Amino acid sequence: MVNDIVNKGGTMNIDIKQIAQQVEKESALIRALEAEIGKVIVGQVYLVERLLLCLLADGHVLLEGVPGLAKTLSVKTLAQALNTSFQRIQFTPDLLPADLLGTLIYNPKTGEFTTKKGPLFSNIILADEINRAPAKVQSALLEAMQERQITLGGHTYKLEEPFMVMATQNPIEQEGTYPLPEAQVDRFMLKLKITYPNRSEELHIMERMAGHAPVAVKAVAEPKDILRAREVVRSIYMDDKIKNYIVNIVCATRDPEAYKIKNMKGLIMYGASPRATIYLNIAAKAYAFLKGRGYVIPDDVKAVGLDVLRHRVIATYEAEAEEMTSEDIVKRVFEEIEVP
Repeated sequence: MVNDIVNKGGTMNIDIKQIAQQVEKESALIRALEAEIGKVIVGQVYLVERLLLCLLADGHVLLEGVPGLAKTLSVKTLAQALNTSFQRIQFTPDLLPADLLGTLIYNPKTGEFTTKKGPLFSNIILADEINRAPAKVQSALLEAMQERQITLGGHTYKLEEPFMVMATQNPIEQEGTYPLPEAQVDRFMLKLKITYPNRSEELHIMERMAGHAPVAVKAVAEPKDILRAREVVRSIYMDDKIKNYIVNIVCATRDPEAYKIKNMKGLIMYGASPRATIYLNIAAKAYAFLKGRGYVIPDDVKAVGLDVLRHRVIATYEAEAEEMTSEDIVKRVFEEIEVP
């Protein structure tokens, strides 16, 4: 596949070289962010890499993991290294939509209403334990996440870019929680499952954090740098074979029999939406950028595929009875679909 791309003659070959040069130039920004975040965060390479990927791909991320795995610290450190505004919102059952969006305040002296903007008017948002708030509050995020705007009192306010929502949910304690609506889950580009650090990382965490002063994080990038890097990500070359590979994967989650995937009948209630196709394309380009390439290869799609699809494929009760999860289904699809 790489040879097919690089060996093309004429204008396309020149474009690939130009894109590669742009990627190399802008990747210095990512290296600087990784180094600065690494001063505070021990391990969690997967988490940090996916946060940067979502930032470059203009997406949102849903995190699932037990408390204490540096989820909040990671996104806060990222915001500090980016010199952007950051808001942490603790979702609780008594939270109201106005607590996120803001409200109109009446001034009796002037007889006018003034707008008090809520915490969503920031660059990076941490929605902590998002599934602890009722659906009415969760849905208040939808317009902001998708349209990058908030409507208050008949006026629409554009949100400043970059804008990224990172939501967390606890997979253990489910008492007093509300399931996330499918429409909202689909807004998240990636769903990540965060695991414990290994033994050496655990020792390093203890030595760094126990009894030492907090590490100062410097701002090594500006929002305009991220917006410029996003333009490079969008320009990364993707061959038609890769595009068809992505479409085949997504369509196979809807109709596995049409793609000759055996023993999958009756296991999928709903397949991935068209948004999955779009996000797989963008996320694969962002992953190629992180790896320093100006073109996408099938391994890029595979690397981000599970994170993009695990929350978009709904398994049936029959699948649950056979102890097969949505992740198992997605993995089977990637194993069976022919790689270009």
